[in-house]
Amino acid sequence: MEAKPSSELPPGFRFHPTDEELIVYYLKNQATSRPCPASIIPEVDIYKFDPWDLPEKSEFGESEWYFFSPRDRKYPNGVRPNRATVSGYWKATGTDKAIYSGSKYVGVKKSLVFYKGRPPKGLKTDWIMHEYRLSDSRRQPNKHAGSMRLDDWVLCRIYKKKQMVKVLEEKMELSSPQLDITAPIDDNEDHSLKFPRTCSIAHLFELEHLGPISQLLNENSHNPTFDFQNNWTSTGTDHVQKLQFGEMPYQNTDSGKFQVTQSSIFNQPMFMNQVYSDVQRLRR
Repeated sequence: MEAKPSSELPPGFRFHPTDEELIVYYLKNQATSRPCPASIIPEVDIYKFDPWDLPEKSEFGESEWYFFSPRDRKYPNGVRPNRATVSGYWKATGTDKAIYSGSKYVGVKKSLVFYKGRPPKGLKTDWIMHEYRLSDSRRQPNKHAGSMRLDDWVLCRIYKKKQMVKVLEEKMELSSPQLDITAPIDDNEDHSLKFPRTCSIAHLFELEHLGPISQLLNENSHNPTFDFQNNWTSTGTDHVQKLQFGEMPYQNTDSGKFQVTQSSIFNQPMFMNQVYSDVQRLRR
């Protein structure tokens, strides 16, 4: 809750009192005609207005508003308060909450929801009220015989539920750093040619969506230090006869998978046609 620019309160002032502070320092002082710590809570009979008309009755508040309000009786000889307004009524919800200052019982907090229309067919709204009253308010004698006044003063905190949730969410967003996990996409980059340098041969042949295997092999064809033809000649025919169609040089690992390294045949795909032709010739 923040002060409006017209307020004489110091810049940055926030009003976030606890239930105990509202009763001990504000409602109790108001009931005994003593000054409050800050004169920011107006005196308004809230039951003469609908909740959406109340914010303009206060000079302080953006998402919640506080008022000192009297309460009248619903029936002359009863103790039930009259909670009807211009176009609806306030209905209690939940159970009353006892408020303590230390170990001393000082007041009661009641939660209410505003309904449009008349009971029992009222339409529930998002307007919420927390009503605070002193613990000894029911024992105070009436100032005038036959008066309909039930309490001289109660303290009411009014807010709209969805609006309050939105304010809290905005505060959480401001307090939590936002991380952009979306990496920029380069339209010129060919993602179809990306594959691990170390993987099984069977897995490579299963990656049909990456395109023809010849395109995959062209990824590292720029390595000029490896002379496949010289190595092919130096290995001899015994080594060539052991090659089967589809087999390629590999390193054995503990997992039993074929692992392609930078010095493997995948670095020299331009000789694949020659290897294939030689192997086919040997098999014949």
